[in-house]
Amino acid sequence: QAQLVESGGGSVEAGGSLRLSCAHSGYLYMGWIRQAPGKEQEGVAAIDADGSTNYADSVKGRFTISQDNVKKILYLQMDSLKPEDTATYYCVADAERIPWAVVTATGGGYNYWGKGTQVTVSS
Repeated sequence: QAQLVESGGGSVEAGGSLRLSCAHSGYLYMGWIRQAPGKEQEGVAAIDADGSTNYADSVKGRFTISQDNVKKILYLQMDSLKPEDTATYYCVADAERIPWAVVTATGGGYNYWGKGTQVTVSS
């Protein structure tokens, strides 16, 4: 059974930074999905087994996804945070590559999800 445990969420002022972490059991195809109150799920970033990455247009240049395969931890470094980044962020994983087009179209596509961590950005 997949185990994905997020940490690192919190409250920050606009322009600040946070780093989310996700301890996992060894998946190579992973990502971050977020959901703001009253809004649909949104694919934020994804990383494949070969290290290639994809980002939502709304976070490009501000967020960085990375993975430590030895420690089995997925990261999301979030800089220049904006109030519209406020959401619950979910760590997601799958045994196979999920096309980014599927992630952006559905706001999901992954089989395994963490419980989520709250990020709140105040103006």
